[in-house]
Amino acid sequence: MNFDFVFRSRRSNVLARNGLVAASQPLAAQAGLSILQAGGNAADAAIAAAAALNVVEPISTGIGGDCFALYWDARTERVTALNGSGRSASAASIEELRRLGYSRMPQFTGHSVSIPGTVAGWSDLLERHGEMTLADVLKPAIRLAEEGYPVTEWIGRGWAAQTAKLLRSPDWTSSDLDNGPEQTSGHELLIEGSAPRPGQMMRIPTLGQTLGAIAADGKDAIYAGEFARNLSEHAQRYGGWITPEDMAAHTSTWHEPITAEFGDVRLYECPPNGQGLAAIVAANLADGFDLAGMSSVDRLHTLVECMRIGYAEAQQWVCDIDVSPIPLKALASREYADHRRREIDPQRAAASVSWGYPAAGSDTVYLTTADGQGNACSFINSLYQGTGTGLVVPGSGVSLQNRAALFVLDPDHPNSLAPNKRPYHTIIPAMTTRDGALHASFGVMGGYMQPQGHLQMLVNMVALGMSPQQALDMPRWSLSGPHAGLGAGEAGGVLAMEEGWDYGILAEMARRGHNLAPVDGAGRSGFGGGQIIVRDPESGVLTGGSDPRKDGCAVGW
Repeated sequence: MNFDFVFRSRRSNVLARNGLVAASQPLAAQAGLSILQAGGNAADAAIAAAAALNVVEPISTGIGGDCFALYWDARTERVTALNGSGRSASAASIEELRRLGYSRMPQFTGHSVSIPGTVAGWSDLLERHGEMTLADVLKPAIRLAEEGYPVTEWIGRGWAAQTAKLLRSPDWTSSDLDNGPEQTSGHELLIEGSAPRPGQMMRIPTLGQTLGAIAADGKDAIYAGEFARNLSEHAQRYGGWITPEDMAAHTSTWHEPITAEFGDVRLYECPPNGQGLAAIVAANLADGFDLAGMSSVDRLHTLVECMRIGYAEAQQWVCDIDVSPIPLKALASREYADHRRREIDPQRAAASVSWGYPAAGSDTVYLTTADGQGNACSFINSLYQGTGTGLVVPGSGVSLQNRAALFVLDPDHPNSLAPNKRPYHTIIPAMTTRDGALHASFGVMGGYMQPQGHLQMLVNMVALGMSPQQALDMPRWSLSGPHAGLGAGEAGGVLAMEEGWDYGILAEMARRGHNLAPVDGAGRSGFGGGQIIVRDPESGVLTGGSDPRKDGCAVGW
């Protein structure tokens, strides 16, 4: 098979039999591994790693954000989907935002704060699938927060970019009409008013105290009492609507995953409000082509066109389906893919791509874990954009997400802002099975890159036969997200191409009408950061890979 691109990383796959954790920061990966070694399973390890990431990578994830998970239970041989995302406040109002002068959702005001679903998600995953308590699995994170840790180079650079937002400095500007007052609580995530430098020791004692309260009192520490009141008051100080009653009403939900057959595996994604639907539609479309037999440029062109259609559908339809029902079964069907596949021109980029009419029928962290009993967890946790809103609940070390910014202000759209409703969500975990057994647990973090990353990892592993690490190492492509010019398949959407692609391929893609934007250096972070674990069903051997675009690693025993 001829690959017209450069193999960049010299990382090897990590192999183990008793358990494996892959995460975007080494200390977090080790936190998950320590839980496996103490007798915990994949669910326990996932929450330990997620909580540790809350401490060592607080610009990307945390208690103030949301989470989603897919869990393979080796005993039942089933995949279950956890939706740990929060809803809008009961007083959320399009009319009020219009009255304030907004034509689109603000991104960094209190209005963009939705109820944080993370801690309820942690608790509910452990209650259904775990073997340990929250107090058990939070110990590594609490120790890191209290005793401190050295900040990595990659995270340190990202942290520095958030300082003005965390402080609401007078010179900080956003796309919102009002940045709000300065914020003293932002200092809790800084050292003497500055971001910690790479290699500098960082302690977050207030976050350690919050994690300790969760260890002692469970999720009630967040959704009832003092923290819920403080969060509500802080969001309201910046224009938001959240009340303690909204916090107390929050619940996670469990769902049946949506699936697509691709080659000899079945792909699993969480159903909307997550954007996994885009990956399902694209995978269904792509499975109708002989991808392995194509030239590199034909395969690239075909996958990009499949993804354009997948995104067009997602941007129209993804919403809180408990509030705004959509034709999900039809959208995810092979029959619908067969119908839309006819729109793909093998030699020309589509001038425009629209959503169809099926018959009725960020910043983020991603991690994956697997244990020696055959269980696996695909887990993603996020604040959305770096530090979310940048609003930090005083005395807690907790940044608040800005997921509500993904609502739209068109009352007729399925994803319109409304009370007690979940917004469109970019974070999505993935899994695959083969012949009814676990094949892979994987994900690629990074906003609108995520379903594109899922498709590329799926093709790399299944159609092209790559190992986990090689699949992650390959140069990527990325259609610009809706807030960066694609707009659900608009004509002329930018196709970012990571360094490493052959110049001949770039020239041919441009000839076919793709609007290319070559990216190198630090810009590679826009192509996401992935983790993959593959399990051999006969030997139980686990093979893990971790994205070289981040600080993380895969560790096993």
